[in-house]
Amino acid sequence: MRAKYYSPQIEAPLSKPELVMDRGSEFLKSQVNNAAKQHQAFLGALEDHENQADDQRFRDLCSRHIPHAREQQRMLEEYQSQLGADAGRGKKILGAALGPARDLADAARESDLLRLAGDIVMARQSEDAFKTFREAGKMMGNHTLQEIGDIGERYQDAYVKEANRLVQHMFVERVQGIDGVARESSATQLEAST
Repeated sequence: MRAKYYSPQIEAPLSKPELVMDRGSEFLKSQVNNAAKQHQAFLGALEDHENQADDQRFRDLCSRHIPHAREQQRMLEEYQSQLGADAGRGKKILGAALGPARDLADAARESDLLRLAGDIVMARQSEDAFKTFREAGKMMGNHTLQEIGDIGERYQDAYVKEANRLVQHMFVERVQGIDGVARESSATQLEAST
């Protein structure tokens, strides 16, 4: 029996404009819009978890980082406005869609540990976008984009480091069956290993 080989067909370029990635200023607007929407979701999660978390350390973490996240969001939205991007419409749509979805997801998880892990994932996504903005801003001589990226990346990095330490503590506490505040011995053992 002879083997059949698949020969891929070369197709004509896509004719639908929505399937083609933007270029130039439209590309920059779309990327800033995407970053602002994603970061708004992260900020919303911090605000929700500041009020919803059972673990006081998690609430405190959110409280400490909300002012920085709000400043980052303000910078993104201000830059959107400078670019003439459609910030308001996307924010309203995203907020309407993400609020109930986030509440349902959080209710289903029922765990501060998993909520915090989700926040870390969102923070890393924002951190990556900010790093890209910083480096692209340097290459293009766009000082505003570079500054937004630099400040945003530093704040996101600080959040991720602090949140990772907390999630590690929470993980160890769950494994050891500790409720609430960590025992001195487990906290000391964790600190010694980091």
